[in-house]
Amino acid sequence: MAEAYIVEAVRTPVGRRGGGLGAVHPADLGAHVLKELVGRADIDPAAVEDVVFGCLDAVGPQAGDIARTSWLAAGLPEEVPGTTVDRQCGSSQQAVHFAAQAVLSGTQDLVVAGGVQNMTMVPIAFASRQAAVPLGLTEGPFAGSEGWRARYGERPVNQFVGAEMIASKWGISREDQQEYALRSHQRAVRAIDEGRFEKETVAYGGVAVDEGPRRDTSLEKMAALKPVIDGGTVTAACSSQVSDGAAALLLASERAVREHGLRPRARVHHLSVRGEDPIRMLTAPIPATAYALKKTGLSLDTIDLVEINEAFAPVVLAWLKETGADPAKVNVNGGAIALGHPLGATGAKLMTTLLHELERTGGRFGLQTMCEGGGQANVTIVERV
Repeated sequence: MAEAYIVEAVRTPVGRRGGGLGAVHPADLGAHVLKELVGRADIDPAAVEDVVFGCLDAVGPQAGDIARTSWLAAGLPEEVPGTTVDRQCGSSQQAVHFAAQAVLSGTQDLVVAGGVQNMTMVPIAFASRQAAVPLGLTEGPFAGSEGWRARYGERPVNQFVGAEMIASKWGISREDQQEYALRSHQRAVRAIDEGRFEKETVAYGGVAVDEGPRRDTSLEKMAALKPVIDGGTVTAACSSQVSDGAAALLLASERAVREHGLRPRARVHHLSVRGEDPIRMLTAPIPATAYALKKTGLSLDTIDLVEINEAFAPVVLAWLKETGADPAKVNVNGGAIALGHPLGATGAKLMTTLLHELERTGGRFGLQTMCEGGGQANVTIVERV
């Protein structure tokens, strides 16, 4: 049976909106991790057969196939192609899936997967609005679709509404969310102070550590914030941060490992993606995790570490309630509430952190999942080797 190995993984620190990475062209952010990836793996970059990057809002500086642009901006060989993937927040996790599938199929031996997003430069959803209005189009990807209206009516498709629906369905209070958010910041600060991210990050200019974690936050400060939706429970403190960053991984076949003298660090054990209610939008990690465990015959007891994207606190809290997972294994170094969520880069960023944390702790299996627009969720299970 063919194998797909993760050989190397690296990310930039995650910058806050308007922070140290806000003025950096997305292609240069992508180029930065690509150059570092090739250097760390000590490979001939011409041997790479494809570059698959995730990115949302691909307009302006993120348009024109940012995977290809980033590779060229890095000064790397012109004969290596690139393609850009949009599976919403799971875009670069899907990039890892596509790269691994290419290797597992035997059609390619050495593929780069990753993602990049500068949300300071191109705010979320701003791109689609700016592109649609001059063309006289109705705003939004769903508005005006007769088929969508016939199936889902006029219900709003909004991530904050989805987060509130989850909080209501699973009985997750504002206090529950705030306690979880505080824990995310505390874990992230601890990870930074203990140097847990040092091996996985490459500084960009004066940005050497993640800018998001707040050392001075508290339950009292969180309680003073207004809910995003009037009468709701979700506040900015319980939501992922708008961020900038990039991440990249190198995936290799057994043949590439031999021919290039590479050292495998993890084996891709499982890849899957599932869908659920696109209105509630953010709950697909629950059925997607169940599906992945059934397919593999594994249980959460055998999973050593979990990275589930903290789009909103209710996403993780509902997942924990439904799966019965041990919270001590989940997002052990904090998550997007503290560390940020640079959309198209987050999937690759989480995989990079998961790999390094498995190595640091000596764990065997790691599971990654995240909610995605359209009510979708990827699940990746890796095995440290």
